[in-house]
Amino acid sequence: MRILYLECRSGVAGDMVQGALAGLLEDPEELSEMVSRAGIPDVEVRVLQAARRGMSGIRVEVLAMGAEEAQGLHGHGHSHRKLDDVLGIIDSLSVSDFVKSHSKEIYAEIAGAEARVHGRPVGEVHFHEVGMLDAIADVVGTCMLIERLAPDRIVASPICTGFGTVECAHGTIPVPAPATAVLLEGVPAFSGDQEGELATPTGVALVRHFAESFDGMPQMVSEGVGCGFGSREDSASMVRAFIGEQGGALPTVFQIECNIDDMTPEDLGPVIDLLMAQGARDAYIAQVIMKKGRPGYLLTCVCRPGEADGMARLILERTSTIGVRMHEYRRYQMESSIVTVHTEYGDVRVKVSEGYGVRKWKAEHDDLVRLADENGVPVEAVRRAIRFEQ
Repeated sequence: MRILYLECRSGVAGDMVQGALAGLLEDPEELSEMVSRAGIPDVEVRVLQAARRGMSGIRVEVLAMGAEEAQGLHGHGHSHRKLDDVLGIIDSLSVSDFVKSHSKEIYAEIAGAEARVHGRPVGEVHFHEVGMLDAIADVVGTCMLIERLAPDRIVASPICTGFGTVECAHGTIPVPAPATAVLLEGVPAFSGDQEGELATPTGVALVRHFAESFDGMPQMVSEGVGCGFGSREDSASMVRAFIGEQGGALPTVFQIECNIDDMTPEDLGPVIDLLMAQGARDAYIAQVIMKKGRPGYLLTCVCRPGEADGMARLILERTSTIGVRMHEYRRYQMESSIVTVHTEYGDVRVKVSEGYGVRKWKAEHDDLVRLADENGVPVEAVRRAIRFEQ
């Protein structure tokens, strides 16, 4: 499995993410050509070699209408464009559907955060022309780099925000800036020990959109590291990107458990569906005998490391328990894919799993039942009709 890890412990901004990802290319300056071919109007991207505090890396400079936006998206007091204008520009670009769809989703998240901050509908949010084009370049450039690097999984560290205040077109605002604070909801973050704005709305939106989880660096055999510096030269604000293969390292999962003896099965059962809908790898209930011979239930949830806190809170909210136990395990995990097999009764989806020298397959039961009903035959007849070459 190919993993991309984004280290945001010194802050995060759109240019920093671009610089870190460009540093993973054989020729980082290729980013300039990629953005130029995309056709963003009035935008030029420069890829510069830089050094901060004894470390070398990439500084991405975005010039929009000949100027570099220094205030980020909170500087949109004198506005010119709405979200529909931004989405129209993205739709007009010479980029793939992958880049267009992800870019529009990310910019919509940024606009949604701004709308919440200003208490107005998303469609009425205005963006300063230079800041808008700068952010489009950051978003589209990052999406193109993600597409080019093609990781199977993206993990990010908790995000350092900085603290204090920052000046913008609206005056003095707190750090993290209001829109940034909205985008940080549900994302592990910390202020760090450096005063100032270290995380911007665009940077947070990019990492939030692509990261599957927020944790320490997973076990991986690194093939390269890129370092992207921000515009501040008085600090080591940077994002580092590592890419490599998971190799033989076993992934970890968290197992959350609790004992319950004062809920009915009817009330407890839906909790399993809720946990699975929220992304749990597995969830189940087992009958147990508790203290004083009382019958009860053992609720177990298995999830990814970055989801453990959220799953634990969900169990506390939706059940009568007042505490949960959490264990970390290493997991032997086969990689799975879905293929479609043609039979005399119709198409059946088959789940194929491979790993550790083992290959197995299993037909999707819902498809078997549906085709059995449609053809008036037993489910087993449809199963026997599957000819799948192992």
